[in-house]
Amino acid sequence: MSSAASRLSADNVTIGYEKRVISEDLTVAIPDGAFTVIVGPNACGKSTLLRALSRLLTPAAGQVLLDGKAISSYPAKEVARRLGLLPQTSVAPEGISVSDLVARGRYPHQRLIRQWSKADEVAVVAAMAATGVTELSARSVDELSGGQRQRVWVAMVLAQQTPLMLLDEPTTFLDIAHQIELLELFTDLNRDGGHTLVAVLHDLNHACRYADHIIAMKDGAIVAEGPPAQVITAELVELVFGLRCVIIDDPESGTPLVIPRARARDRRRAAETSTRKELL
Repeated sequence: MSSAASRLSADNVTIGYEKRVISEDLTVAIPDGAFTVIVGPNACGKSTLLRALSRLLTPAAGQVLLDGKAISSYPAKEVARRLGLLPQTSVAPEGISVSDLVARGRYPHQRLIRQWSKADEVAVVAAMAATGVTELSARSVDELSGGQRQRVWVAMVLAQQTPLMLLDEPTTFLDIAHQIELLELFTDLNRDGGHTLVAVLHDLNHACRYADHIIAMKDGAIVAEGPPAQVITAELVELVFGLRCVIIDDPESGTPLVIPRARARDRRRAAETSTRKELL
Protein backbone atom coordinates (compact mmCIF):
# COMPACT_ATOMS: atom_id res chain seq x y z
CA MET A 1 0.00 0.00 0.00
CA SER A 2 1.36 3.40 -0.93
CA SER A 3 2.13 5.72 1.97
CA ALA A 4 0.86 8.59 -0.21
CA ALA A 5 -2.68 7.24 0.25
CA SER A 6 -2.34 6.94 4.02
CA ARG A 7 -2.57 9.54 6.78
CA LEU A 8 -0.10 7.54 8.91
CA SER A 9 2.88 5.60 7.62
CA ALA A 10 6.44 4.56 8.36
CA ASP A 11 9.02 4.97 5.61
CA ASN A 12 12.12 2.77 5.84
CA VAL A 13 12.37 3.17 9.61
CA THR A 14 14.96 1.54 11.82
CA ILE A 15 13.63 1.35 15.37
CA GLY A 16 14.75 -0.11 18.67
CA TYR A 17 16.00 0.71 22.14
CA GLU A 18 19.48 2.13 22.75
CA LYS A 19 21.81 -0.12 20.72
CA ARG A 20 19.29 -2.96 20.25
CA VAL A 21 17.62 -2.80 16.83
CA ILE A 22 14.12 -4.33 16.68
CA SER A 23 13.15 -3.49 13.10
CA GLU A 24 15.31 -2.29 10.22
CA ASP A 25 14.20 -0.60 6.98
CA LEU A 26 10.54 -1.16 7.88
CA THR A 27 7.90 0.40 5.65
CA VAL A 28 4.18 0.26 6.35
CA ALA A 29 1.13 2.38 5.51
CA ILE A 30 -1.96 2.33 7.75
CA PRO A 31 -5.14 2.16 5.63
CA ASP A 32 -7.35 5.17 6.20
CA GLY A 33 -10.77 4.45 7.67
CA ALA A 34 -9.88 0.84 8.51
CA PHE A 35 -9.51 -1.18 11.69
CA THR A 36 -5.98 -2.55 11.44
CA VAL A 37 -4.70 -5.20 13.86
CA ILE A 38 -1.01 -6.06 14.30
CA VAL A 39 -0.34 -9.68 15.29
CA GLY A 40 2.76 -11.72 15.98
CA PRO A 41 4.60 -13.60 18.73
CA ASN A 42 5.97 -11.92 21.85
CA ALA A 43 8.94 -9.59 21.28
CA CYS A 44 8.46 -9.51 17.49
CA GLY A 45 8.24 -5.70 17.35
CA LYS A 46 4.47 -5.06 17.42
CA SER A 47 4.49 -2.57 20.29
CA THR A 48 7.76 -1.03 19.11
CA LEU A 49 6.15 -0.25 15.75
CA LEU A 50 3.12 1.25 17.49
CA ARG A 51 5.36 3.43 19.67
CA ALA A 52 7.18 4.70 16.59
CA LEU A 53 3.90 5.47 14.80
CA SER A 54 2.74 7.48 17.84
CA ARG A 55 6.03 9.45 18.17
CA LEU A 56 6.85 7.90 21.54
CA LEU A 57 9.88 6.33 19.89
CA THR A 58 12.15 8.19 17.47
CA PRO A 59 13.48 6.09 14.57
CA ALA A 60 17.25 5.81 14.25
CA ALA A 61 16.72 6.05 10.48
CA GLY A 62 13.77 6.76 8.19
CA GLN A 63 10.70 8.67 9.27
CA VAL A 64 7.08 8.38 10.34
CA LEU A 65 4.68 10.51 8.30
CA LEU A 66 1.43 11.97 9.63
CA ASP A 67 -0.79 13.71 7.07
CA GLY A 68 2.09 13.97 4.64
CA LYS A 69 4.63 15.51 7.04
CA ALA A 70 7.23 14.05 9.35
CA ILE A 71 5.48 13.44 12.65
CA SER A 72 8.49 14.93 14.43
CA SER A 73 7.78 18.31 12.79
CA TYR A 74 4.46 18.81 14.60
CA PRO A 75 4.05 20.40 18.03
CA ALA A 76 3.11 17.78 20.63
CA LYS A 77 -0.42 19.15 21.09
CA GLU A 78 -1.06 19.05 17.35
CA VAL A 79 -0.07 15.38 17.21
CA ALA A 80 -2.38 14.71 20.18
CA ARG A 81 -5.29 16.36 18.36
CA ARG A 82 -4.80 14.06 15.38
CA LEU A 83 -3.68 10.83 17.04
CA GLY A 84 -4.66 9.14 20.30
CA LEU A 85 -2.60 6.42 21.97
CA LEU A 86 -3.45 3.77 24.54
CA PRO A 87 -0.03 2.48 25.65
CA GLN A 88 0.57 -1.04 26.88
CA THR A 89 1.20 0.14 30.45
CA SER A 90 -0.16 3.34 31.95
CA VAL A 91 0.37 4.82 35.40
CA ALA A 92 -2.25 7.18 36.82
CA PRO A 93 -1.32 10.00 39.21
CA GLU A 94 -1.84 8.87 42.81
CA GLY A 95 -5.33 9.56 44.12
CA ILE A 96 -6.79 10.82 40.82
CA SER A 97 -10.49 10.12 40.26
CA VAL A 98 -11.87 8.32 37.23
CA SER A 99 -13.61 11.43 35.89
CA ASP A 100 -10.47 13.55 36.30
CA LEU A 101 -8.33 10.99 34.49
CA VAL A 102 -10.77 10.70 31.59
CA ALA A 103 -10.93 14.51 31.44
CA ARG A 104 -7.18 14.58 30.77
CA GLY A 105 -8.01 13.30 27.31
CA ARG A 106 -9.30 16.80 26.56
CA TYR A 107 -5.93 18.44 27.24
CA PRO A 108 -4.92 18.68 23.55
CA HIS A 109 -8.06 20.73 22.89
CA GLN A 110 -7.37 23.29 25.61
CA ARG A 111 -6.08 26.74 24.73
CA LEU A 112 -4.77 29.62 26.77
CA ILE A 113 -8.00 31.49 26.06
CA ARG A 114 -10.29 28.43 25.95
CA GLN A 115 -10.22 26.20 28.96
CA TRP A 116 -12.94 23.71 29.97
CA SER A 117 -16.04 23.90 27.77
CA LYS A 118 -19.39 22.26 27.28
CA ALA A 119 -17.90 20.29 24.37
CA ASP A 120 -15.24 18.91 26.73
CA GLU A 121 -17.90 17.87 29.23
CA VAL A 122 -19.96 16.14 26.55
CA ALA A 123 -16.91 14.26 25.25
CA VAL A 124 -15.95 13.01 28.73
CA VAL A 125 -19.48 11.91 29.61
CA ALA A 126 -19.86 10.09 26.27
CA ALA A 127 -16.48 8.35 26.63
CA MET A 128 -17.29 7.09 30.12
CA ALA A 129 -20.71 5.87 29.01
CA ALA A 130 -19.25 4.06 25.99
CA THR A 131 -16.73 2.19 28.15
CA GLY A 132 -19.13 1.47 31.02
CA VAL A 133 -17.26 3.43 33.70
CA THR A 134 -19.82 6.16 34.45
CA GLU A 135 -20.71 4.62 37.82
CA LEU A 136 -17.01 4.67 38.74
CA SER A 137 -16.58 8.38 37.98
CA ALA A 138 -16.06 9.52 41.59
CA ARG A 139 -13.83 6.63 42.62
CA SER A 140 -10.06 6.76 42.79
CA VAL A 141 -8.33 4.96 39.94
CA ASP A 142 -6.06 3.34 42.56
CA GLU A 143 -9.06 1.42 43.97
CA LEU A 144 -10.08 -0.20 40.71
CA SER A 145 -9.42 -3.69 39.41
CA GLY A 146 -7.09 -4.16 36.45
CA GLY A 147 -10.01 -4.55 34.06
CA GLN A 148 -11.76 -1.44 35.37
CA ARG A 149 -8.58 0.61 35.09
CA GLN A 150 -8.10 -0.56 31.49
CA ARG A 151 -11.58 0.62 30.57
CA VAL A 152 -10.90 4.00 32.21
CA TRP A 153 -7.73 4.43 30.13
CA VAL A 154 -9.68 3.57 26.99
CA ALA A 155 -12.27 6.19 28.00
CA MET A 156 -9.50 8.79 28.27
CA VAL A 157 -8.36 8.01 24.72
CA LEU A 158 -11.96 8.16 23.46
CA ALA A 159 -12.43 11.56 25.14
CA GLN A 160 -9.46 12.82 23.12
CA GLN A 161 -11.68 12.47 20.01
CA THR A 162 -8.91 11.95 17.49
CA PRO A 163 -9.46 10.63 13.95
CA LEU A 164 -6.58 8.15 14.47
CA MET A 165 -6.39 5.83 17.48
CA LEU A 166 -3.48 3.50 18.35
CA LEU A 167 -4.25 0.80 20.91
CA ASP A 168 -1.52 -1.38 22.40
CA GLU A 169 -3.11 -4.57 23.77
CA PRO A 170 -6.38 -2.79 24.73
CA THR A 171 -8.06 -5.97 26.00
CA THR A 172 -5.37 -6.72 28.60
CA PHE A 173 -6.81 -7.56 32.07
CA LEU A 174 -10.37 -7.80 30.71
CA ASP A 175 -12.58 -10.85 31.04
CA ILE A 176 -13.98 -12.34 27.84
CA ALA A 177 -17.30 -10.44 28.01
CA HIS A 178 -15.56 -7.08 28.42
CA GLN A 179 -13.06 -7.95 25.70
CA ILE A 180 -15.91 -8.47 23.25
CA GLU A 181 -17.71 -5.32 24.42
CA LEU A 182 -14.58 -3.26 23.87
CA LEU A 183 -13.84 -4.75 20.45
CA GLU A 184 -17.46 -4.11 19.42
CA LEU A 185 -17.03 -0.51 20.60
CA PHE A 186 -13.89 -0.13 18.50
CA THR A 187 -15.75 -1.57 15.51
CA ASP A 188 -18.54 0.99 15.98
CA LEU A 189 -16.00 3.82 16.26
CA ASN A 190 -14.45 2.67 13.02
CA ARG A 191 -17.52 1.90 10.95
CA ASP A 192 -19.98 4.46 12.32
CA GLY A 193 -17.63 7.15 13.62
CA GLY A 194 -15.10 7.03 10.79
CA HIS A 195 -12.08 6.59 13.08
CA THR A 196 -8.95 4.88 11.77
CA LEU A 197 -7.86 2.33 14.38
CA VAL A 198 -4.65 0.36 14.85
CA ALA A 199 -4.51 -2.22 17.63
CA VAL A 200 -2.02 -4.80 18.85
CA LEU A 201 -3.91 -7.98 19.76
CA HIS A 202 -2.72 -11.41 20.87
CA ASP A 203 -5.93 -13.32 20.08
CA LEU A 204 -5.82 -14.29 16.41
CA ASN A 205 -9.53 -15.11 16.31
CA HIS A 206 -10.43 -11.68 17.69
CA ALA A 207 -8.11 -10.12 15.11
CA CYS A 208 -9.79 -12.05 12.29
CA ARG A 209 -13.31 -11.24 13.42
CA TYR A 210 -12.88 -7.50 14.00
CA ALA A 211 -10.06 -6.30 11.75
CA ASP A 212 -10.39 -5.08 8.17
CA HIS A 213 -6.63 -5.24 7.73
CA ILE A 214 -4.07 -7.46 9.46
CA ILE A 215 -0.32 -6.89 9.71
CA ALA A 216 1.58 -10.05 10.71
CA MET A 217 5.07 -9.57 12.16
CA LYS A 218 7.95 -11.87 13.02
CA ASP A 219 11.47 -10.96 14.18
CA GLY A 220 10.88 -7.25 13.59
CA ALA A 221 9.71 -7.67 10.00
CA ILE A 222 6.29 -7.62 8.35
CA VAL A 223 5.76 -11.03 6.78
CA ALA A 224 2.21 -10.47 5.47
CA GLU A 225 -0.54 -7.88 5.46
CA GLY A 226 -4.01 -7.58 4.01
CA PRO A 227 -7.60 -8.73 4.73
CA PRO A 228 -7.89 -11.48 7.38
CA ALA A 229 -9.10 -14.10 4.90
CA GLN A 230 -5.98 -13.59 2.80
CA VAL A 231 -3.43 -13.27 5.60
CA ILE A 232 -4.46 -15.82 8.23
CA THR A 233 -3.68 -19.20 6.73
CA ALA A 234 -2.47 -22.41 8.38
CA GLU A 235 0.91 -21.89 6.71
CA LEU A 236 1.30 -18.35 8.03
CA VAL A 237 0.25 -19.28 11.58
CA GLU A 238 2.84 -22.05 11.63
CA LEU A 239 5.51 -19.78 10.14
CA VAL A 240 4.88 -16.87 12.52
CA PHE A 241 3.80 -18.62 15.71
CA GLY A 242 5.19 -22.13 15.27
CA LEU A 243 1.66 -23.47 15.76
CA ARG A 244 0.16 -26.20 13.62
CA CYS A 245 -3.51 -25.49 13.07
CA VAL A 246 -6.57 -25.84 10.91
CA ILE A 247 -8.40 -22.76 9.60
CA ILE A 248 -12.17 -22.98 9.30
CA ASP A 249 -14.89 -20.39 8.76
CA ASP A 250 -16.19 -18.83 11.96
CA PRO A 251 -19.85 -19.97 12.09
CA GLU A 252 -20.93 -16.53 13.38
CA SER A 253 -18.90 -14.11 11.27
CA GLY A 254 -17.55 -16.19 8.38
CA THR A 255 -14.05 -14.92 9.16
CA PRO A 256 -11.06 -17.28 9.60
CA LEU A 257 -11.15 -19.29 12.83
CA VAL A 258 -7.86 -20.75 14.03
CA ILE A 259 -8.17 -24.26 15.53
CA PRO A 260 -4.88 -25.59 16.99
CA ARG A 261 -4.14 -29.15 15.97
CA ALA A 262 -4.24 -31.69 18.80
CA ARG A 263 -1.00 -33.34 19.79
CA ALA A 264 -0.67 -37.05 19.00
CA ARG A 265 -0.99 -37.91 22.70
CA ASP A 266 -4.22 -35.92 22.98
CA ARG A 267 -5.63 -37.62 19.87
CA ARG A 268 -4.83 -41.03 21.35
CA ARG A 269 -6.57 -40.14 24.61
CA ALA A 270 -9.63 -38.90 22.73
CA ALA A 271 -9.74 -42.12 20.71
CA GLU A 272 -9.37 -44.25 23.86
CA THR A 273 -12.17 -42.34 25.59
CA SER A 274 -14.42 -42.78 22.57
CA THR A 275 -13.67 -46.53 22.48
CA ARG A 276 -14.49 -46.95 26.19
CA LYS A 277 -17.80 -45.18 25.73
CA GLU A 278 -18.68 -47.46 22.82
CA LEU A 279 -17.86 -50.56 24.90
CA LEU A 280 -20.10 -49.33 27.72
